[in-house]
Amino acid sequence: MKGGVLMLTLLNRRELLCTFSMREQGEIRGILSRNKLEYSIKTVNRLSPSPAAAGTRANTGSLGQNLDTAYEYIVYVRRRDWEKARALTGR
Repeated sequence: MKGGVLMLTLLNRRELLCTFSMREQGEIRGILSRNKLEYSIKTVNRLSPSPAAAGTRANTGSLGQNLDTAYEYIVYVRRRDWEKARALTGR
């Protein structure tokens, strides 16, 4: 523990939400913050090159891509807080 706060790790966290909506992830973060629940967010840029398809975006840009799904937000909470977080957020 550092500064009295347990860091979220792969072993003590659980996925609460996966969404493509920036608005939705912001609302969830607000609910968790107001209720003093620790959380972390992983943001995945779905348009960025990957090791399996390096450079594909450089060739095509965003032509034909659904920009509403460009970013994926994955919200994690502590395992012990997961039930409370689900109840608070309606997930």
